[in-house]
Amino acid sequence: MVAEQCGEPEARVRNLRRLTGGASRETWAFEVIFAGGAERVLILRRDPPTAARGGGAMSREAAAIEAAARAGVPVPKLIAHGNDPAVLDAPFIVMDFVEGETVPRRILREDAYADVRPRLAERCGEILAQVHTIPPNEVEGLETPDSLQQLRGALDFFEESSPALELGMRWLERNQPAIESASVVHGDFRNGNLLVGPGDIRAVLDWELVHLGDPMEDLGYLCARCWRFGIVDRPVGGFGDYADLFRGYEKVSGQRVDPELVRWWELFSSVWWGVGCMVQASRHLSGDVRSVELAAIGRRVWEQEYDVLLYLDGAKS
Repeated sequence: MVAEQCGEPEARVRNLRRLTGGASRETWAFEVIFAGGAERVLILRRDPPTAARGGGAMSREAAAIEAAARAGVPVPKLIAHGNDPAVLDAPFIVMDFVEGETVPRRILREDAYADVRPRLAERCGEILAQVHTIPPNEVEGLETPDSLQQLRGALDFFEESSPALELGMRWLERNQPAIESASVVHGDFRNGNLLVGPGDIRAVLDWELVHLGDPMEDLGYLCARCWRFGIVDRPVGGFGDYADLFRGYEKVSGQRVDPELVRWWELFSSVWWGVGCMVQASRHLSGDVRSVELAAIGRRVWEQEYDVLLYLDGAKS
């Protein structure tokens, strides 16, 4: 199937290996050797066979990547995708390998990225403005979730309460803004899902949470303290300032950014990730998926509780 999509009649796979990272989907790298001797490095993303979510989500992610490329967003070239168990035992997508770095600690601290770091925040604004121009009809199966209601349901699911997350949740409910216009939202646009090279952002990864919603959700999510990776005085991903992000977004979109709306989504994102950490830990504690990674993510709940209290201390009610 991959050979056909690459325009070659025959090919063989070499050096298939699983990559680290990713708590919900598997990521593999492999080389394809074509009949003429040419080689190509590809990336496979698939649902774990024991926890496949059906083909709809993966097909939606594939459509989002293709639509994003047409909108000018840097993404890997999509090679193939499918849901046929005869091809793979779970829904999958195959993409070109793109050289770059995703590990936030390296992007934020290593000398190789010193020159690009000051430009990343504005570049993120430019790219997000492009994301929000994607025509919704080009991504089949997009949902328009009631994000706050879903978050409330997820928090209430747990018998053991979190007073800090509950306080944050109540503030969000009291101050919920109206959405003036909906657009395609990436849903997980953050440091860690950006493939960075020495000169630029080379690709935006992990489109599995794409949906229709408030475009300011993406900006607020990027600025949440949990995605600053220890450099808390740089609110945009640990590498930039609000002014740079907003300037890039406004330059490409032609629309003014409302900082208070972005801040609402920042707090939402901290509560959301706090609940997400609880969910991931419960997968391990229940015995459904025994994973040191999931257990470690569960230990980060307190970090989000701390962040929520900091936000509330400076929030206007």
